Amino acid sequence: MVVVVQRVLSASVAVAGATVAHIGRGYLLLVGVGKEDTPDDARRLVAEVTKVRLMEDAEGKMGLSIKDAAGAVLAVSQFTLLADFSKGNRPSFNKAAKPDVAKPLFDLFVQGLGAELGQAVPTGVFGADMQVSLVNDGPVTVVLY
Repeated sequence: MVVVVQRVLSASVAVAGATVAHIGRGYLLLVGVGKEDTPDDARRLVAEVTKVRLMEDAEGKMGLSIKDAAGAVLAVSQFTLLADFSKGNRPSFNKAAKPDVAKPLFDLFVQGLGAELGQAVPTGVFGADMQVSLVNDGPVTVVLY
């Protein structure tokens, strides 16, 4: 699994022109599930996302976790994170899990986040053509594997 964590002031997801999810201050997560990923990978990344200290503390430093800062999280499934360009300029997505494998692992990841944070974690619509909007704070963007 690959998780791109973006610290945001706000983020939203729209499908067919209608907003399906939005948050204020917190993290926008772009989540890619690979063929070889397991439930253990999902659980490990839940722990990493909730513990990594990217939120500003009182001194303006990245000293708080998302839990410490009581921030929100929006998760969006994005198989294109597994793009492979090793054979040319057109991406191959052979490393990405098929939807019947990816969706349950994405759902497990989101449920684990919700349980760990004690709040609902809104998501985009799995497999849909989505428009993701965000106001990146910092900008702060990190990639977790």
